[in-house]
Amino acid sequence: MRILVYGAGVLGCNMARDFFKAGRDVTLLARGKWAETIKTNGLCIKNYVLPVKSTVRVPVVTELASEDEYDVIFVAARYTQVATILDSLRANKSKNVVFLGNNVQPEKLVTALPEKNVMFAFASSAGHREQDRVVSVDLKKITIGQLRGAQSNEQLIQKIFAGTGYKVTYEPNMGDYLLCHAAFVLPVAFACYKTDGDLKRLKGDTAYFNKMTDANVEGYRALKNSGHAILPKDDEEFEGEKYRKTCVKFFTLMCATGLGKVCASDHAMNAIEEMSTLNRDLKKLFEENSAAYPVWKEMEKDAEKYLQK
Repeated sequence: MRILVYGAGVLGCNMARDFFKAGRDVTLLARGKWAETIKTNGLCIKNYVLPVKSTVRVPVVTELASEDEYDVIFVAARYTQVATILDSLRANKSKNVVFLGNNVQPEKLVTALPEKNVMFAFASSAGHREQDRVVSVDLKKITIGQLRGAQSNEQLIQKIFAGTGYKVTYEPNMGDYLLCHAAFVLPVAFACYKTDGDLKRLKGDTAYFNKMTDANVEGYRALKNSGHAILPKDDEEFEGEKYRKTCVKFFTLMCATGLGKVCASDHAMNAIEEMSTLNRDLKKLFEENSAAYPVWKEMEKDAEKYLQK
């Protein structure tokens, strides 16, 4: 099975490394100085938590030619960058395309690539890229599937990840999953912008952690009231006290340790355009369904020096 990972940020590099170490035929599409660094020195990834790093000689290309054919292409590009590569994906022979990461309008990608088998995924991987290496936490966990009502890709997904050591969760309704993920992650991004990327400034601020939870609950409520499923299923009882306690505990841990930097602020501070666009598009959905989200708006105002209009 030939695999292309299109994009060499944290997500793409971790995935390419994982496939390579599992003995798969994987190629990484990178560009500029970073592509030259990987070609010359190999792909170096340092574990954020442990004093461990690995370097692998993953094959690198700098473009996707129309005649290149892969069994699956993983697109590891930011929400705001995906539109710029649709033409090359459309012209390419490969049929199976998986978009990794944040997205609140996946239907548009399916429509834009009518000849492709389009899937979506979210991987548990985070960190930042330095001049000569990636520094990250990679849990080798992925939630992946297609939009609700589309033909199942479960068998193909099992084949792709067989022998990689990944914990794979198949989700047949990735559209709602991604909406819910955005409703959870955006209040965290607001907190990053409120603190200029230093979440430890919120250490012990239980009142603010409750506000983050309130904003998340507002988002979930708006989605549910507009007919979307709340996913993962563990979050279905988001109005309950158990869910609130779980969120507050997570935010408390995140802001008291380095977890907040690697899992949230590293990305939020380097992806302001992406977070701003996700927020704008998700709010449009809220407004179309006459949703009330006052706490969300309050947090958004605290973050306005970073958020792009």
